[in-house]
Amino acid sequence: MPEKLTEPFTWRSPKLVFVNSMSDLFQDGVPDEYTEAVSRVMATADWHTYQVLTKRAERMRNLLNGKLRFAAEKENIWWGVSVEDREYGLPRIDQLRQAPARVRFLSIEPLLEDLGEIDLSGITWVIVGGESGPGARPMEKDWVISIRQQCRIQGVTFFFKQWGGVRKKKNGRLLDDRTYDEYPTRVIRPIPERAQCVALAEEFGKSLQARPL
Repeated sequence: MPEKLTEPFTWRSPKLVFVNSMSDLFQDGVPDEYTEAVSRVMATADWHTYQVLTKRAERMRNLLNGKLRFAAEKENIWWGVSVEDREYGLPRIDQLRQAPARVRFLSIEPLLEDLGEIDLSGITWVIVGGESGPGARPMEKDWVISIRQQCRIQGVTFFFKQWGGVRKKKNGRLLDDRTYDEYPTRVIRPIPERAQCVALAEEFGKSLQARPL
């Protein structure tokens, strides 16, 4: 939705933005040019913090090592991969580690099996949660405890999102009688004056018109 790309310039308070929360910025149907445009907005409107999550770890790695290198090491952009199981999820961690990202995170949600020992070197943040909704597959407590312990040993921040299940609200998000709401450190920058933000949005809009997506 190119018409929404300049919206971050209009927000008057710093936000934590989950980019493409219902899609994937690195799926095959998204052109490199559009992914680059989104990244330029995130890099320019750097008073906000952005979470970018993908299952297409190989493509993200390649782009962050190439035409998205300008955004890779921005501390306000957090780059993450989904890790749901051993077969498909764990290999994405190595691909993420190969990207020159300042902040790397894992979304281990839904956690579908015991992941065993995980190399968390280079990883800043781990999110864990169970599957929810009709037909939700169960998540064992021991699997979660194992990941929490490995985060503690390897110095990685840990966020426990939910137990999930068909009735996720009833199951809640307490782990050993407490919540875990750890986040990476956010660098809060002052928001430019409104006129400057408008000028940035207009400049970016003109660049889009000159190079349609």
